[in-house]
Amino acid sequence: MSSTSSRAGYFFAAPALIMLVVILGFPAIMSVAQSFGAGSQGGIGLGAYRRLFADQQFAATLFNTGVFVTSVVAMHLVLGLGVAMLLNMDVRARWLFRVIAILPWTMPDVIGGLIFRFIFDTLTGGANTVLAMLHLGGPIDWLGDPVLSLLTVIFAEVWRGYPYVMLILLAGLQTIPRDQYEAAQIDGVGAFKTFIHITLPNLRSMIFLAVVLDAIWECRLFGMIYGMTGGGPGYSTQNLSLLVYKSYFQFFDTAYASSAAVVLAAILMVLAIPYVRLTLKEDK
Repeated sequence: MSSTSSRAGYFFAAPALIMLVVILGFPAIMSVAQSFGAGSQGGIGLGAYRRLFADQQFAATLFNTGVFVTSVVAMHLVLGLGVAMLLNMDVRARWLFRVIAILPWTMPDVIGGLIFRFIFDTLTGGANTVLAMLHLGGPIDWLGDPVLSLLTVIFAEVWRGYPYVMLILLAGLQTIPRDQYEAAQIDGVGAFKTFIHITLPNLRSMIFLAVVLDAIWECRLFGMIYGMTGGGPGYSTQNLSLLVYKSYFQFFDTAYASSAAVVLAAILMVLAIPYVRLTLKEDK
């Protein structure tokens, strides 16, 4: 009976699985084939990969991606955990504070990027207007300076994306038994020791999950950076997703773009390994 049910389940799931393989597999195979193919500036075989890894722009883009992802994920974790702990407190109108806290994440990437582009505009932006009102110096070229532009984009994405991590950690906080906190309070344990010895150990798996998923999300981010700077000035804020986009749709260099896309996919697969291992471990 169970064998028959199993076969029936596979039968009904087969169309969806086939469609999923076609939708996801075909573009991936084509991208890999184009990265090795002729008909572009990259030549044949490994020529596109040799050109990619010898390109100064790719090296800078890879560095930007690493700095961006590391900085954003670290700040998301700190800010998300802090806000999650505040929202987990038993206060009036807690639902309202949760709605307000999640609002940045509801904003589409590109729209958020355009809004922050206006905020940090050198001449008419709100950031420089506030600085002028407080007499804190002249206009700052937030998005025109190579170093400052990357920091500004990081700041904007930290604000927009922290609710994702916050929601994961808030769900984890709500699974911690209240009697552990009550016992610590009766024993006179301080807030810091309670956090170190109760909250963090119970949140370990959720923190790991949040960091991995957030790193994957930020590594493939496109809209926020595209809306704010377009990857500029130069390629000081360009990440791998933007490099692939520009190579394909602006310079029509399919071999170079495909090889960059394969590198990005490989990085995402490496980042996904800990998540898959954790999922399989929980299933067992």
